[in-house]
Amino acid sequence: MDRRWGISVPLPELSLPEQRELIAELPDLGYTDVWSSEANGADAFTPLALTATWAPQLRLGTAIVPVYTRGPATLAMSAATLAAAAPGRFALGVGTSSNVIVERWNGIPFDEPYKRVRDTVRFLRRALSGEKVTESYDTFEVKGFTAGLVADPVPPVLVAALRPGMLKLAGREADGAIINWLSPDDVRTVVPYVREGGPDKEVVARIFVMPDTDPDTARALARRHIAAYMNVPVYRAFHEWLGRDELTPMWQAWDAGDRKAALAAIPDSVVDDLVVHGPAEYCRERVQQYVDNGVTTPAMALVAPGDPTEAVRALGLK
Repeated sequence: MDRRWGISVPLPELSLPEQRELIAELPDLGYTDVWSSEANGADAFTPLALTATWAPQLRLGTAIVPVYTRGPATLAMSAATLAAAAPGRFALGVGTSSNVIVERWNGIPFDEPYKRVRDTVRFLRRALSGEKVTESYDTFEVKGFTAGLVADPVPPVLVAALRPGMLKLAGREADGAIINWLSPDDVRTVVPYVREGGPDKEVVARIFVMPDTDPDTARALARRHIAAYMNVPVYRAFHEWLGRDELTPMWQAWDAGDRKAALAAIPDSVVDDLVVHGPAEYCRERVQQYVDNGVTTPAMALVAPGDPTEAVRALGLK
């Protein structure tokens, strides 16, 4: 596989139309991929559709689309449409998302997440290839769906995974995994579970990056992101499994309702493990450590405030 170097879109602090020129510049800066996400901002598909027009050299990926918030057929149609618009350049990443996004924001029960992802991947494999699907899965039922649009080639499907069960599922039934909120050393722990399904499975990592930001500012911003994520049950369980005991005081303060104390309890060592910050050259070297430890596709997510133009240029490989 050629060396991949990705960034997350949409870029922060710019409206979608304002991003056109910078995104068009990405290939010349050495970027190969753009990966979108979906929480409470832009949906996962629209920024990629725009990118397909603005920079047709780039590979596109979702990291991720929740398996709960679209019906199975609608998810397949969205993926097929983008794959047809960018033949051979789109990868569909799906995952559970979290109880916050699924239940609190969308009013959908967050039931049996492992089975829901497994069933969705099995459905997508058949639907995206044009097969007529009539199947009673454990978590949903499909009666007689046939995709009216079948992309050539059929896009790969990746699974967002944190702990062993989902990591193994990603390697066994999908084309690879999307990992998130971990250090380069943690990559050594999670990737072997994916590669049980085959040595060539793709591993995409969303990596939070703040280049050329002074340490105090970077750590203050990073603490807020860490507190917001690590108290979501799925991420807390992930880091408990990884053995990140340094977060226990933060979890205890959060459980007690003391948000200020929870932020203060996050040590610099954890911040520096999970969020890449410092001079741009150091940031590139740090991201390369993820690759050296088993990531095939780094997808950097800028989290510093302000115009992202200089950060995007500084993190490029050219």
